[in-house]
Amino acid sequence: MPMKKPLAVKKVKALKLAKQARGTLATVITMIEQDTYCPEIIQQTDSVIGLLKSVKRELLAGHLDTCVMHNMLEDKPGAIHELMKIYNLSP
Repeated sequence: MPMKKPLAVKKVKALKLAKQARGTLATVITMIEQDTYCPEIIQQTDSVIGLLKSVKRELLAGHLDTCVMHNMLEDKPGAIHELMKIYNLSP
């Protein structure tokens, strides 16, 4: 049985943040179901959004640090297209 490759540091951090976002999102759902005061729900929603942005930032930093150079050498047009898509600059 092949050994599973350990997660890169950036992915470990992204996973931790994603799990935090999941927990906070569960709180948002519960707050909506319990008819909590809207500004309180909005504050928690902003927290989820901030956490997800941090997840994206960590994953992107890890990708740029580990994969992009290899991808540029193997398939430069594909690598450029991939980066454009990540940055929402292409369809």
